[in-house]
Amino acid sequence: MNRFSIDGVSCESGRIVVGVGDITTLTVDAIVNAANSTLMGGGGVDGAIHRAGGESILAECRTIRAERYPQGLPTGEAVITTAGKMRAKAVIHTVGPVWNGGNSSEDELLAKAYRSSLELAARNGLSDIAFPAISTGVYGFPKQRAAPIVHKTIRGFLKNHGLPQIVYLVFFSQPDADLYVRSARCR
Repeated sequence: MNRFSIDGVSCESGRIVVGVGDITTLTVDAIVNAANSTLMGGGGVDGAIHRAGGESILAECRTIRAERYPQGLPTGEAVITTAGKMRAKAVIHTVGPVWNGGNSSEDELLAKAYRSSLELAARNGLSDIAFPAISTGVYGFPKQRAAPIVHKTIRGFLKNHGLPQIVYLVFFSQPDADLYVRSARCR
């Protein structure tokens, strides 16, 4: 069971569930990793996912880099690996944009990172997916700007697709979850 400290505030007829928690502990088909382009782990959510999942995630990421993306995963793209030792079935790795003042297609690239992850989940028959807040940490994307972009992107995708059935948005803090809920006008 997936538990959130705000008891799963929902949007879009319950298909989007917003909460606060540790994404690495969820029992879902896929969790999304806010990865860097190297796919080799890092800080924040990326490091936590690699630590919780163990060596098998890193081994698959090395293979993906060697065979498909020798220069690194491009911003906005997504790839899928095992979830290793975590309860999730898979990890979808995506690279969000680094904030450069808003004049370098950051909004479009953020939307693309979410959309690419959702498309990959749908193609793999995954029923539920959990996202962290992509790019709003060390990449510096303003949280209040990201929230409506994320909601519009997910809402638009779900409107036209049956999978994933449920999208969890897992925030690190209550104020971040509240910001999203206010921006999306969830009930």
